[in-house]
Amino acid sequence: ICRASESLLKLIWDIKQFLIINDFPLINESISKKVDTNLINVSDIDHKLLNLRDEIANELYELENEYYNSLIK
Repeated sequence: ICRASESLLKLIWDIKQFLIINDFPLINESISKKVDTNLINVSDIDHKLLNLRDEIANELYELENEYYNSLIK
């Protein structure tokens, strides 16, 4: 009885593992969700970087004007 129950438990474990590993629709759906999330993050980061670039360019322009228009050179 003990060996039979161990064999049954191992068989159940193998079936669960097979179903988890070979559940391609679920895996594909999970990957698609992660890809979509990452694409949203990429576009958000790109937008923030463009805004940062514009702010730095404006500040640099103001600093250059201040420097070139100052009396101390």
